Amino acid sequence: MDPALEHPERLWTAAEVLTRPSPVPARPGVYGWHFTTALRPGLPAGRLLYVGIAPRGMPEGRPSRQSLRTRVRYHFRGNAAGSTLRYSLGCLLGLELRRVGSGGRTTFGAAGERELSAWMAEHARVCWTVRPEPWDLESRLIAELDLPLNLAGNRGGGFHGELTGLRRAARVRARELPIAE
Repeated sequence: MDPALEHPERLWTAAEVLTRPSPVPARPGVYGWHFTTALRPGLPAGRLLYVGIAPRGMPEGRPSRQSLRTRVRYHFRGNAAGSTLRYSLGCLLGLELRRVGSGGRTTFGAAGERELSAWMAEHARVCWTVRPEPWDLESRLIAELDLPLNLAGNRGGGFHGELTGLRRAARVRARELPIAE
């Protein structure tokens, strides 16, 4: 399908991606995530488990400022409110999802997000391919490959139900807890 993502010549660590200048291009494209440890039985180490794109969807009106660089860096150091990947990984790792701040966004709180970032720094590896219209490749990859951490467009995936259930349970628990500062 796309060997640059499925069987990349090189996988990049958080330390490498977060350096300045970053090796990740400030261009549109598709990125793929691999992990050095099994996340669960059936989610083995060393293979492509998730793909994403930048910018998100076909731009309409004002173009998105998202690029491979901004998106990949955000996944490594952002929070679950802005990263489906972080949200799913945190739920798989058993971190407590919380509503935070005045808007009640859901994240793993400051400590949980730090723990997730540290876990990703140790175990997450990323690769990418530059594409001027990445949404077409992303759709094809999700349709043709087993990408268990992708939920959108992947209802037929064998892990979809379990991951959706984990995420739903985490949201329900978060609503029961007081909003964190």
